[in-house]
Amino acid sequence: MHDATLPANVRLGPNSIITGDCLTRDRAFRLFRSRLDPGLVIGAGCTMDGVMFNAGPKARIEIGDHCHFHEATLISDLAIRVGCRVVIGWHATVIDADFHPMDAAARMADAVACSPLGWGAPRRPFERRPVVIEDDVWIGPNATILKGVRVGARAWVEPGAVVVSDVPPDSRVLGNPARVVAEP
Repeated sequence: MHDATLPANVRLGPNSIITGDCLTRDRAFRLFRSRLDPGLVIGAGCTMDGVMFNAGPKARIEIGDHCHFHEATLISDLAIRVGCRVVIGWHATVIDADFHPMDAAARMADAVACSPLGWGAPRRPFERRPVVIEDDVWIGPNATILKGVRVGARAWVEPGAVVVSDVPPDSRVLGNPARVVAEP
C-alpha cells in the first residue's frame, strides 16, 4: 500500500509495507477513525500483512521498527504501543478497552444506543487502559491481549492465550486466562 492511499494521519516508515487481504483502504482502515495526528505510526522495515487497524477518535497506535504482523487485529480507543522486532501471528487481537459497561443495565442501555433504535443516544462510559508490548515479543496465532496489559521484552505468548495481566520479560505464557509456564 502506498502512502498516497493511507489516511492522512498514518505514518508509514521506510521499507515498511501493508499487504495481503487488507490491500484496499476499505479493509485495513475501514474502522480507523482516529482524529489524532499521527493516529497510527508504523516504524521502519515492518510488514503488516492483512492487519485490521480499528482506532477510535482519540486513539493512537504506535508500532516500532522491524515488526511483522499477519492478519492481526488492533483495536484501540486509547493507546496501543508495540516495541521493535515484535511478531504477531494470524488472527491475534490486541484491544485496549472493554467497549461496553460492566453493569448489566448500563450494558443494555449502551447496546440500545449503538443500535438503529438508539436514535443518537449517548454511549455509556467503559473502561479503557493502554496496552504496551515491549521489544522482541512473539505473540502466537489466535492469542488475545486485553486492556491494561504490559507484555515484557522477549516474552513468548503461546497460540490461543488470553492475556489479562502483565507478562514478565523473558517468560512464556499460555492458557485462558494466560499463566506463566516458563521464566528465565
